[in-house]
Amino acid sequence: MEKVFVVGANGATGRLVVAQLLEQSIPVVAMVRPSSDLPDQFSGQNNLTIIRAEVSELNKSELVQHFEGCTSVVCCLGHNLTFKGMYGKPRLLVTDTIKLICGAIDHIDSGRYKLILMNTTGNSNDDLGEQPPLSQRIVIAIIRRLLPPHVDNEKAANFLRVEVGQTHQRIEWAAVRPDALIDEGSVKPYELHISPIRNAIFNAAATSRINVANFVSRLICEKALWDQWKGKMPVIYNKEQK
Repeated sequence: MEKVFVVGANGATGRLVVAQLLEQSIPVVAMVRPSSDLPDQFSGQNNLTIIRAEVSELNKSELVQHFEGCTSVVCCLGHNLTFKGMYGKPRLLVTDTIKLICGAIDHIDSGRYKLILMNTTGNSNDDLGEQPPLSQRIVIAIIRRLLPPHVDNEKAANFLRVEVGQTHQRIEWAAVRPDALIDEGSVKPYELHISPIRNAIFNAAATSRINVANFVSRLICEKALWDQWKGKMPVIYNKEQK
């Protein structure tokens, strides 16, 4: 039986991940910021445990206790789009959290874990030698200097790719790369690719948050889908209507 720990469950995508999992009767442990409001639909959910804490203030031992009985961890953390959120501390919120999660898993006596990171198409998978269009590379180089959250996204995915790698005894991972995120009310057809097929800066495609949440929940529930994408950085786009 799956049980999923979701970090950043109060975010725009994180709360949709929680909802998708609960719809499938999967127990969820949701970590949210202490001051966060959660949707009314989560009230009275028997399969939902809510932990109000700043993950950046936890240590490995505290996180180990929260992981009890879990089989998967989903990280939907992101920086607030405010000056403090983008330029204040912690600068490497997502990277530090991924390192903390992996360190906590290493302190647990047994079991294998799926770790899913929500990432971005602006980040390339160097395992595949991806070469985005020159125009995208130029803009990303500028963004890398000006916007710390992008560097954080790159470092978090690279930690999984390089440090955890493909042969870790306890952790299997996937970094999901949506393109331009939008809000929609229901799951609609979407497509998956091993690498981006569009310019993430000048020709981005819409990806609805609820489609990302659906894909994440399927990665957890569907073994064949997980086996297809583990150790990879799948790209998700909404399917264009013809």
